[in-house]
Amino acid sequence: MKKYLIYFILTALTTINADELRIKSDGFEGDDSKGITIFTGNVAIKKGIDELNASKVTIYTNKEHQPTKYEAVGDVKFYLQNENNATYKGRAQRVIYYPVKQEYHFYKDVYLEEIGDKKVIEGDEVILSVEDGKASAVGAPTKPVLMIFKIADKNETK
Repeated sequence: MKKYLIYFILTALTTINADELRIKSDGFEGDDSKGITIFTGNVAIKKGIDELNASKVTIYTNKEHQPTKYEAVGDVKFYLQNENNATYKGRAQRVIYYPVKQEYHFYKDVYLEEIGDKKVIEGDEVILSVEDGKASAVGAPTKPVLMIFKIADKNETK
């Protein structure tokens, strides 16, 4: 049963695209009937150029064994590239990814940097939509949202 469950998880997760999904962790448990798989302790996920490290990652799947939600908690660090080749790196205490909507939700002590354009967002909650490139952020009660971006000088040439 355990071999079947591992095969099922890896098959379901790799259907997102052709890249191989590699997950390393100290522990693993899954419940096929509930569609929940939990990786705990030093979780490292790599898929193509994307990387995510966290203390715990939970993957939720539907009845067709397709991933509906990924949730990472505990000192989450990530490096992601979207379909338009925009690359992001950052950290948060909790990250949720909804593959159907192609939307990331970052929570608590969020630092998100778009590499190349040097755009930075810091806040308590940041939502990034990969599909349309939209982002929104909310600050904590004692720490407002911080945005840093480069503005080209009118005398600069490209």
